Amino acid sequence: MKVPRGERQRSQHQGTRRRGTERAPRGSRSTPTEAELIGVLTREFASVDGAAHVALGIGDDAACVRFSGNLVVSVDGQIEGTHFRREWLGLDDVGYRSFQAAISDLAAMGASPVAAVAHLTLPERFSTAELRRLTRGQAEAAQATSCPVVGGNLSRGPELTVVTTVLGKATRCLSRSGARPGDELWLLGEVGLARAGLELLSASTPVRSVATRRAVSAWRRPRALLDAGRGLVGKAHACLDVSDGLARDARNLAVASGVRVEIHAEALGAALSIDLGKAARTLGVSPLWLACEGGEDYALLAAGPSRRRPAEAKVIGAVRAGDGAHWVEAGGSKPLTGGFDHFSGQ
Repeated sequence: MKVPRGERQRSQHQGTRRRGTERAPRGSRSTPTEAELIGVLTREFASVDGAAHVALGIGDDAACVRFSGNLVVSVDGQIEGTHFRREWLGLDDVGYRSFQAAISDLAAMGASPVAAVAHLTLPERFSTAELRRLTRGQAEAAQATSCPVVGGNLSRGPELTVVTTVLGKATRCLSRSGARPGDELWLLGEVGLARAGLELLSASTPVRSVATRRAVSAWRRPRALLDAGRGLVGKAHACLDVSDGLARDARNLAVASGVRVEIHAEALGAALSIDLGKAARTLGVSPLWLACEGGEDYALLAAGPSRRRPAEAKVIGAVRAGDGAHWVEAGGSKPLTGGFDHFSGQ
């Protein structure tokens, strides 16, 4: 298994089954009604803070949200068998990570969350208890990001699917198209750990050390860097979140900005966590490979002038005139390849 986001879950290995994810045999429970399911959703999301912007929430034909400033909107979908497997994580983790993945796009824009809506496609015999666990994870992520869930939709389908649309506000939006020659390339947050966690699960590797537990947690429970994203406003010329691997997202930055983006091997190596190095040794791979090929870390990759660099930003490269993303080390440079593409499966 080599792809980081989604398709890599198609490994032949079954991995470690999480407690509480065993499915009941066919016919062992009745199918809940739509009203019962909506009742579960309403109760689970009722306690989420951040509802000051909400005039009308769950229960009406549409939500009504009070708003001022620039509206920032993003959507993210998570499909069972493509983005996750329930053998490797609990339903609360599915809800949590799907919500944080959507919120991370707001972080990359320097925005603050205001509200979210979620569409859930539930397979047959998906019980109210299972829905409660799923929405509990969503509510936990909503609480952590002060982003109330104000509505959504329910349907039946062959696979469990969670689609989250988030609304945010920003006085000034960051974009991936503003990098300039002479900028530094900044990394905020960690890269590679989520990929390491997924590799550990797919290979059924025992998870005993602090480093391997952190890696698995990074994949199961990612965290959008909202504060870091807002802190880049007025400092960074460009920003995007690292969801498809550092290599691919560096190329995305280069294409959007029309510049040459360089990742310096020595600088990136110094920026990686000690735990990533330990997890990489357990797997028998390079931590640099995990960082570049990985995904779903939801770190931020930004470009900006050295005089405006935030304290938490690590310099991992540079922006120059030219095009494409390049890997630079002592022996020279080469085009940077790798990362995940949803449609090529690589």
